[in-house]
Amino acid sequence: MRKIESYLINLDIQYEELEENTWIINDENSGLEQVAVAVNEPLVVVRVKVMEVPDHDREEFMLTLLKLNGSDLVHGAYAVVDNEVILIDTLNYETMHQEDFQATLDAISMALTEHYSLLNGYRG
Repeated sequence: MRKIESYLINLDIQYEELEENTWIINDENSGLEQVAVAVNEPLVVVRVKVMEVPDHDREEFMLTLLKLNGSDLVHGAYAVVDNEVILIDTLNYETMHQEDFQATLDAISMALTEHYSLLNGYRG
């Protein structure tokens, strides 16, 4: 899985290898904190925890996530796993190029930055 590491190095992104085929990105300069990258061929999964699902206004909150998925996300989608909101994208390992990987990371960084105040408003 040296492809991922070479992309991270070429893009000058700070990361740590957690285990074989799994990395965590912590790169303040690119706006990527605690972003997990895992290869489970044929897929590369990029995901980050955004927040806990709020206890109040849950229906409105979920509708907001769906609207963001349909209008503001270039790559990936918001999802809920075990009461956590995550932002996730997948790429095909075999056909992925560095530009594809960078586009996914850029889209995640942009979404985290642009949607922060909206989503943060739902925190209790």
